[in-house]
Amino acid sequence: MTALRIVEYPDDVLSQIAAPINEFGNTLAELVERMAGTLDEVGGIGLSAPQVGSSLRIALAKLDDGAISAFINPTITASARPGFVQESCLSIPGVVGHVTRATMVTVSAQNVHGELFEMQLSGMPAVCLQHEIDHLNGVLFIDRLNVLQKLYLRLKNPHLFKRPSLVAR
Repeated sequence: MTALRIVEYPDDVLSQIAAPINEFGNTLAELVERMAGTLDEVGGIGLSAPQVGSSLRIALAKLDDGAISAFINPTITASARPGFVQESCLSIPGVVGHVTRATMVTVSAQNVHGELFEMQLSGMPAVCLQHEIDHLNGVLFIDRLNVLQKLYLRLKNPHLFKRPSLVAR
């Protein structure tokens, strides 16, 4: 199976709010399978549909056991234990920053068959899923950086400042 192309910043799909999934079937299952294959191939820990050019509410995250879990139409219903974590993104190669994220979350989502499920995540999978859900809402981790980090990035990566949320305030 051929890996999907990872969309890179500043592609417009990365700033759009993704559409909810209402139809569950082979097309959705095939997209999720191709996304999982792409995630494995690139060695990432998470991937969202907008990152492969599809503005749909699909997020994948690697769990602690290495398994990839798909979250369709995910919603975080509870969060706890905020932490200052280092993040990077397949869609913004070479850029690393620190953001505040919950290190424990409960998520409600659907599987590829449309069945509802709830899952509790902690540690890196919890952080990863929040990052991927941000993608579904048109938010990048660089939008969450503090002013000093944004100023530093502006010096190192001036191309990032096409995005209004990155203008240091």
